[in-house]
Amino acid sequence: MRFIFKTDYNQDIRLAKHPGYLFWYGLLGLALLFAPIGLDDYFLSQVTFMLIYVVVGVGLMLLAGFTGQISLGHAAFFAAGAYTEAVLLEQGWPFLLSFPAAGLLAGALGFLLGLPALRMTGIYLAIATLAFAFIVEEVLARWESVTNGNIGMLVGDIDLTGPHIDFLEVDWSVPAHFYYLCLVVAVMVILAARNLLRSPTGRAFVAIRDSEIAAQSMGVNLSIYKTMAFAISAGFTGLGGALYAHQLQFISPEAFTIIVSIEFLLMVVVGGLGSLHGAVFGAIFLIALPQLLVMVKEVLPTVVAEQTGLEAAFFGLIIVGFMLFEPLGIYGRWLKIKAYFNLFPLYKRGMFQRQKAYMKTEKLR
Repeated sequence: MRFIFKTDYNQDIRLAKHPGYLFWYGLLGLALLFAPIGLDDYFLSQVTFMLIYVVVGVGLMLLAGFTGQISLGHAAFFAAGAYTEAVLLEQGWPFLLSFPAAGLLAGALGFLLGLPALRMTGIYLAIATLAFAFIVEEVLARWESVTNGNIGMLVGDIDLTGPHIDFLEVDWSVPAHFYYLCLVVAVMVILAARNLLRSPTGRAFVAIRDSEIAAQSMGVNLSIYKTMAFAISAGFTGLGGALYAHQLQFISPEAFTIIVSIEFLLMVVVGGLGSLHGAVFGAIFLIALPQLLVMVKEVLPTVVAEQTGLEAAFFGLIIVGFMLFEPLGIYGRWLKIKAYFNLFPLYKRGMFQRQKAYMKTEKLR
């Protein structure tokens, strides 16, 4: 069992709580650096998709996991980043300008959505963001002069066989090179989110999640921080969408449906709400989920396996199952396993049991 004896207030905000963090994360970093050597192109592409989903998951985790604002419209921000990247590349913008512009435009959309959503919470906010996703999907299909409608559009030059990126004089069409780019972006986004959560802004997000009334009584401006959470979350999602466009090489409105929003929500819920580790675990699960669906369909009757809504129903069942039996997600289960071995034989099953306690201020709502 490890005990951390704190002698300095700065220990509460350190990235590495103890040397063990440096060892294990360093080992993980080495494994990711040498991954292209031991993986073929297919598995490397799957890991690349996982890194892209990590970027999106961190953005949604800031909003849903740390601010407590449910969103079913993140596919719209994902699409905004992807289409912005594709359109700006078509206009001749270099990647170093088009990539941050994709994040900024998605962040601006998040800011605009956050303004009318200030007075909504829970299921009402989820319905509002869902409606926004439908609106964006319809705009992408109808605005043919920019997006080519349902025909879709290519990302970059048709002669290239990989991502159209032009900086550092590197051939980014090589899958391993683009993998390293996604790895760098994912690490930078995680570090940015980690530092944000250590700042007063991040603590205000958590305060809003725990109790809006208590946070407001402590001087937290709900309007500013809720809108800021939407903007930052959408910005990170837009960056993931830009990378996604490069990875696919071709985008269309069918790639950004409501199912994508449900997948993102599934990713953070299954991974573990309220933890950046949960965004990573959720991205890994989301990559493994299609293979799991194929295995499930093989054992189901043909009439059931060919139903069009089976995938969405399966996602819903997984979310409900985790909320009922493992609310802390995969990362929460890992914490329980680690606590079991650290405290054995003194571990108690009710140690992580969720208790609902209301303050007097909450009873007024």
